Amino acid sequence: MNHATIHPVWVRAFHWINAAAVILMCMSGWQVYEASPIFKVIHFPSVITLGGWLGGALLWHFAIMWVLVANFVAYLVLGIFTGRLRRTIFPITFRAIATDLVAALRGKLSHSDLGAYNAVQKLAYLVVIVAVALVILSGLTIWKPVQFPVLRTLMGGFDNARIVHFAAMSVLAGFFVIHIVMVALVPRSLLAMIRGR
Repeated sequence: MNHATIHPVWVRAFHWINAAAVILMCMSGWQVYEASPIFKVIHFPSVITLGGWLGGALLWHFAIMWVLVANFVAYLVLGIFTGRLRRTIFPITFRAIATDLVAALRGKLSHSDLGAYNAVQKLAYLVVIVAVALVILSGLTIWKPVQFPVLRTLMGGFDNARIVHFAAMSVLAGFFVIHIVMVALVPRSLLAMIRGR
């Protein structure tokens, strides 16, 4: 029986901290959104929001923001320094993504080695990294539009930064749902993220 570590302690810690931070950021963000909706047809019921009102939601959002940023930066630094990001996510090719996506849709994608990501997983994790970076950068733009004029310009202005923020959050929420479904289909992956193997 193979007892090799799939996910080192630091990866597991960052994973769970990130999961909690993103959930709390989404819930408090949805409450903030309700005070000034971007899209009139999209609303979030109070049962899935956090903060109770705009002021309370902002307090939660700003408090958890620091956890998300610190966790993300530390994860990237350690991932790059240890070479784990390069080993787990790269190389990735369009051909491999297409092949693995077709295999996944046909229920033929193997999960025998939890330590080796298939091309679809690699793409998903890469998209999540980009989405978290966009959430942070657009969030800074919304929070301090005057202090970050370059970011504001890159985002296309304050109003567009809100749309970027919402879109990046939506990507993270969508990933979360798919991630939960995949964990339900391959429960060994949850054990690996809890105990490391």
